[in-house]
Amino acid sequence: MILNKDGDSTQAKKELKDDFQYNLEQFADISILRYKVEGFEDLNPRQKEMIYYLSQSALAGRDIFFDQNCEWNLPIRRTLEIIYTTYSGDKDSTEFKNLEEYLKKIWFANGIHHHYSTDKFTPKFTIEFFTSEVKKITSELLPLKENQTVNEFLETIIPVIFDKNILNKRVNQSAEEDLIITSASNYYNGVNQKEAEDFYEKLKDTKDNQPISHGLNSQLTKINGNIVERIWKIGGMYSDALKQSVYWLEKARDVAENKTQRNYIEKLIEFNNTGNLHTFDEYSVLWVQDTFSDIDFINGFTETYGDPLGIKASWESLINFKNTEATKRTVLISDNAQWFEDNSPIDIRFKKETVKGVSAKVINVAMLGGDCYPATPIGVNLPNADWIRRDHGSKSVTIENITNAYDKASQGSGFGKEFIWDDYERELIKEHGFSTDNLHTDLHECLGHGSGKLLDGVSSDALKAYGASLEETRADLFGLYYMADNKIVELGLLPNNDAYKAQYYKYLLNGLMTQLTRIELGKDIEQAHMRNRQLISRWVLEQGEKENILELKVKDNKTYLIVNNYPALRELFGRLLAEVQRIKSEGDFKAGKELIEKYAVKIDPEIHKEIIDRNNALNISPYKGFVNPSYKPTFDKNGIMTTVEVDYSEGYTEQNLRYSKEYSFLPSYNNIT
Repeated sequence: MILNKDGDSTQAKKELKDDFQYNLEQFADISILRYKVEGFEDLNPRQKEMIYYLSQSALAGRDIFFDQNCEWNLPIRRTLEIIYTTYSGDKDSTEFKNLEEYLKKIWFANGIHHHYSTDKFTPKFTIEFFTSEVKKITSELLPLKENQTVNEFLETIIPVIFDKNILNKRVNQSAEEDLIITSASNYYNGVNQKEAEDFYEKLKDTKDNQPISHGLNSQLTKINGNIVERIWKIGGMYSDALKQSVYWLEKARDVAENKTQRNYIEKLIEFNNTGNLHTFDEYSVLWVQDTFSDIDFINGFTETYGDPLGIKASWESLINFKNTEATKRTVLISDNAQWFEDNSPIDIRFKKETVKGVSAKVINVAMLGGDCYPATPIGVNLPNADWIRRDHGSKSVTIENITNAYDKASQGSGFGKEFIWDDYERELIKEHGFSTDNLHTDLHECLGHGSGKLLDGVSSDALKAYGASLEETRADLFGLYYMADNKIVELGLLPNNDAYKAQYYKYLLNGLMTQLTRIELGKDIEQAHMRNRQLISRWVLEQGEKENILELKVKDNKTYLIVNNYPALRELFGRLLAEVQRIKSEGDFKAGKELIEKYAVKIDPEIHKEIIDRNNALNISPYKGFVNPSYKPTFDKNGIMTTVEVDYSEGYTEQNLRYSKEYSFLPSYNNIT
């Protein structure tokens, strides 16, 4: 499970001047940033070699994620890249500039649908321009199917790109529609929602204390009228990309830091070869038990946010190493995990009697891939299987070089003056905003996701399509509730009993107003993390207005958040946490659905327009993502790698074109037709 704030931080961290160029470029609603791999130079040569191999494995799966998001993503991306790189006309023309922006958006979203709203992009270039440029390209360079002519290719691909009614939503979360048929993602092919739910319901063993995550690594499709799974493995679907990923995993295994790390890499290799989900669980158990290696990684089919049913996992990778100094705070938190569980405001029936294996650390990311690139989480808690969490615990990380990059890139934006009510909150946020951001992420990931328990007989997917948003709500509430606890100050995690207020104000301001800059006017909220934040903020506002705890106030035709009673606000967070935990523990689908539909989905249109206008005046991009550094190995005369250097010079377009050239291992069409 991931925490994704998408660069909300707007505070200045008190540090020495940093001349690193964090801001790279801006287009559409997106800013592209760089992140610094702090501490890489202090790793030993063997560790640097391992990171290099893992980074190659991460990039090898890039096309898997494109294809998972929509079956047309690869042929469209490849066609546009050919036009872009071979274009001989006026590159300052409106048509070419519009095509360039569209291609950049596709790289950012890993497909033709927006990475957050999941709505299909509307190209600004014309059909005539696109058709003309495609016809200039030799057929051998185009992603044509066997025996397909260029005209036939255009007839099929033009409606996908230009017709807003075709594949218009990558992930549909509307309870009123068939979620599979109305979603463009490529996790299901030729089956509807009922057929998929019935298929996986039959595979469940309700008596199994260690349930398999059926469907996690497969496409569900129909072949000759029969519903079957196409397993993502070597020899199965996505085989060529997985072969390349495994090739580099094998090299990483051979330079592992210790036997434990080597063993779980070996088990991951076995999983990619067999596709066996029992093997995946064995890998996950081994992985979560490694709490002492400096280097760590996520690699493969992990999170299920992209599947409208929350079953199938997207390809993602995140290569990292421990930030030893910053990890001291997460160790303090995890060492006190039982205290936090025992003192939670939830019903005693839902508390874990014994909290097992909560390990937490702060990391610096070294490479992002798949569903983590270019937009990346700021925190991660895995594994996702509830039984592994119960019996073996979980690993949680806060990604500090990413939060630092967000923070540095946002300095001087004018956000605070525009959106924050008065100097009291501005100074609080200036002083404590960065540290409380990171602490909230720590609490969310280290303890929030691992807290509480399901009652006996309750399925982990009982909340169905609402499960992801409610789980993120639960983890956020856990963090918010404890931010204001005296225990936090006693542990030295915050300097005083006022610091938490910075996070309370920022969180609610974002949930009620500023995150709306990411949503098109007239649209509902679809993304799980955004639903989570609005659910909490609107519920708390509704309850708090009754007791004068908080309110929205208009000054000079601008709406502001006012918090009148911070301690009482904490109690509201606790009340909502208790209810959301009950919903999860009891598998109360009806109550979970009502909570989401009432508070998390709809947007006040007047507030929405106001916030977008105010944000546009500041020229702040609502979405941020990153280019990766590139790693340059050096070899001796015997071909032995001696060192690896980090290179930050690569630009966004340069990087994506290189990735498409060097890491395109899949055919353009991966569905059986």
